[in-house]
Amino acid sequence: MAAEPYRCGAIALIGRPNVGKSTLLNAFLGQKLSITSRKPQTTRSSLRGVLTTGTAQFVFVDTPGFQTRYRGTLNRMMNRTVRGALETVDVVALVVEPGRFGAEDRKLLKLAPAKVPLFLVVNKIDTTKPAGLMSFLKKVATEAEFAEIVPVSASRSRGIGELLRALERYLPEQPAIHGEDALTDRDERFLAAELIREKLFRLLGEELPYSTGVEIEKFQAEHGMRRIHASVVVEKEGHKAIVIGSGGGKLKEIATAARLDMERLFGSKVYLEVWVKVRGGWTQDEAALRRMGYG
Repeated sequence: MAAEPYRCGAIALIGRPNVGKSTLLNAFLGQKLSITSRKPQTTRSSLRGVLTTGTAQFVFVDTPGFQTRYRGTLNRMMNRTVRGALETVDVVALVVEPGRFGAEDRKLLKLAPAKVPLFLVVNKIDTTKPAGLMSFLKKVATEAEFAEIVPVSASRSRGIGELLRALERYLPEQPAIHGEDALTDRDERFLAAELIREKLFRLLGEELPYSTGVEIEKFQAEHGMRRIHASVVVEKEGHKAIVIGSGGGKLKEIATAARLDMERLFGSKVYLEVWVKVRGGWTQDEAALRRMGYG
C-alpha cells in the first residue's frame, strides 16, 4: 500500500480580539510561543508557529484581533496585518466563542479569500453547556460555506487533535518548507520583546496604558548567555510612573517574569535589563510603529 503524500501549508487564525487565537496556537505547538492575556490588543503582529509531524507540516499564522471599534494608526496597521496574512495561506480558520457571532465576525468572513477552505473553530467550549453549544453550532453553520466546523477548548487542549486531523486533509501535497526543528519564523529579538509586552499586559492589570510598546536595544548571544537590553515605550510621564511602580517594584516584577519565560523559550540563561522611555504620540506615528516591528 502506497504511503500517503506529505502535506504542508499555512493556516491563518483570524477572529475578534480575545477569542483565544494565541492560546490556540500554543495548544497546537504544545508550548508557549504566542503571548496571551485577557486584554484586547495583546497580539499586535502576525506570528508564524510551525508544527511538523510525520505526515504534515502546519504553518499557523496568528494574527491580531481585527479592530472595528477603534481607529488610529496602530489599529489600522494591525488590521492591515490581518489582511496581509490572508493573501498567502492555504486554509483560513475563523475563531469564535460559543453563543457569539455578529457583525465583526461577518466582516472577517468577507476578508477570507474565496477559493481557500474556510474553517470555523468554536473555542472556549468549556464555558458553555452542551445543549447551548449544539444550538449555536447549528445556527452558525448557516453563516458561510464552512469546510469544517470544529469545537475546541484551547486552554484545556480539548479537540486539538481532531482539529489538526481535519486541517491536514486540506493542506497542499508538498514537502515541508521549514526545517524539522523549526518553531517559528520570528527571531529571538522579536520573541523577547513580545514576552516583556505580555508581562506588561498581565502584571499592570487595569492600570495598563495601551499606548505601551517594547523595543529591544541590544541583543547578544554568547557563551550560553543572552544579554538583552530593552526599553518600554510609553506616551506620557504618568504612564512611566505606572510601569515603574513604587520604588521600581513593578518594573522589576515585569522584568523578572519576562526573563524566566525567555530562559524557558531560549534554553539558556538570560541577563535582562529593562527601562522606561517616554515618546509622545508613538502609536500615531507610522515610522515609529514600523521601528517597533508593527506593520
